[in-house]
Amino acid sequence: MADQDFIPADPDPVNRRSDPARNLAVVVYILQALAFFVGGITGLVGVIINYVKMEDVRGTWVESHFRWQIRTFWIGLLWSVVGTVTIPLMGFGILVLVGVAVWVIYRVVKGALALNDGKTV
Repeated sequence: MADQDFIPADPDPVNRRSDPARNLAVVVYILQALAFFVGGITGLVGVIINYVKMEDVRGTWVESHFRWQIRTFWIGLLWSVVGTVTIPLMGFGILVLVGVAVWVIYRVVKGALALNDGKTV
């Protein structure tokens, strides 16, 4: 096999920074982070972007980020509802809400760092 025939399995992560799909994923991570400050509406906008643009990213390295973001939204929403409903149970809901907040922050940070490095989640 000649050197000019070699195609790397993983393209240069630095070149991935100009990918429009990557830029959309950046926007959604920002929207998810902002959801803590504006009552969650930006998280909803972010997941709508994920669903609307999913066909455009299918089969690309950004698809894993879109799936990660969608799961973060829905699981975070589910546990936020559980936490809110269980607040009257001796404050148990507060612990659930704190736990879900930490979990969402972890997922946003982990995903954003992987995206910045040009990696899948």
